[in-house]
Amino acid sequence: MDHPRVLVTGGTGFLGSEIVKALVETKSFEITVIDLNPPALGTASFSDVRYVRANILNPAELAEVFMEARPSIVVHTVGVYPLGEARYHMQGKEAVFQINVTGTMNVLQAAKTCGAKGLVYTSSVTVLLDELQADFRNADETWPTGRATTSYGQSKTVAESLVLSANTTDFATCSLRSAPIFGPNDPATIPILHGCIRRGETPFILGDATNLVDFVYVANVADAHVLAARNLLNSATAAGEAFFITNGEPITTRDFCVALWKEFGHIPRFQIKIPKGLAWWMGWGAEWVCWITGTEGTFSRGAIYDATKWGYVSISKARRILGYNPRVKLPEALKLSGQHFRQQFSDRVKK
Repeated sequence: MDHPRVLVTGGTGFLGSEIVKALVETKSFEITVIDLNPPALGTASFSDVRYVRANILNPAELAEVFMEARPSIVVHTVGVYPLGEARYHMQGKEAVFQINVTGTMNVLQAAKTCGAKGLVYTSSVTVLLDELQADFRNADETWPTGRATTSYGQSKTVAESLVLSANTTDFATCSLRSAPIFGPNDPATIPILHGCIRRGETPFILGDATNLVDFVYVANVADAHVLAARNLLNSATAAGEAFFITNGEPITTRDFCVALWKEFGHIPRFQIKIPKGLAWWMGWGAEWVCWITGTEGTFSRGAIYDATKWGYVSISKARRILGYNPRVKLPEALKLSGQHFRQQFSDRVKK
């Protein structure tokens, strides 16, 4: 029996490699992975997965790879996420849009031209939540997007719109809006929060610390992508739809940080609460200091908005249509992540 062919873009990255692992474990797909530098992140390649070097910004290169692979379904994970001040001040916006929007256009065209039946797009909750000065409590997919104030949120909104607009009766598409992803090999969330320990920032509580936010463990996001791929190839009830993908366990930013720090054996010795208004002015001052000195700090107005806003969503639609059920709960996810990074940080010290 022939298995459907799936092509994963960015399939050796943090999320992409986990999606490939989940696809392999189903034993029901023939898998091709494209990436700029396969395999990356120290992840082991799978002997029954075909890895191809390709650049999503090169349409001719993409067309050749897609025509040779002939996937039934494409999972498009490639994207760039600005960190630090670049996230808030639109630095490098052109490059962000080139990869996240133009790259997605190229992948869509290559997928349709090669005869693929559909495409699953890795979007982000930022299409909604990156309206940084607004709060979002139990938001769902009916809430309007298009108001993001970051280059990432804006680029993912445009790219998602392109993907969903490409949905037709013979080419099914859907979009998975994941919350901030964490887990082993995490290049952003855990390293950034671990850095707070090193910088002595863990005692400081911004705002009233009651704001609930979402996170999602990387393996759960991978499960959602497999479910979406299967759906588009079979019932296609997800066609033309966007879905929020989180752990379904809203938590305060402070509680998440404290739980993660405990995995590294760190508990803040004392706590200092900084009211949101005061924190905003401190962030403004810190930005001026960084501008004058030509350095970059962790404190800014954008960081204050991120740390103090409400931002959690409903995953009822993903549960209902995709059958999504986060199998790795937050306590276990934090434990697994802590184990991985404790070893990684230990190895760095030994070297």
